[in-house]
Amino acid sequence: MKKITGGENVSPALSWNNAPAGTKSFALTCVDVHPVARNWVHWMVTGIPASGSSLGEGASGAEMPKASVELKNSFGFAGWGGPQPPPGSGKHKYVFTIYALSVETVQLGQAPVPEEKFIDALNGKVLAKAAISGTFERK
Repeated sequence: MKKITGGENVSPALSWNNAPAGTKSFALTCVDVHPVARNWVHWMVTGIPASGSSLGEGASGAEMPKASVELKNSFGFAGWGGPQPPPGSGKHKYVFTIYALSVETVQLGQAPVPEEKFIDALNGKVLAKAAISGTFERK
């Protein structure tokens, strides 16, 4: 219950490797793809330095790499917003995607950014991407 909103709301540890040549930064998303959630954004980050290959548990906020920018999520605040599906709505699938980018930063402002706008902003800049998912249910 450490990761969820209503719990400690701690961002999970994540790591990646084998970034392609030419990677100048990484971007990260965590999206709830359950039909009820309608692609609810839990975490969206740009500007993770290319020298990085992980984010430690609880990195959201003060422990993020210096050049990175945590965008507003669907809850309306910048940073990690843990799972908080409606009780009884079944298992929700949370997809974490890391993008290797050919640019150092992607400017998106500070308003909450829908996933599709984020993906549009990355268009033509993605060298590679990888995803991992997990599920959570509140009964």
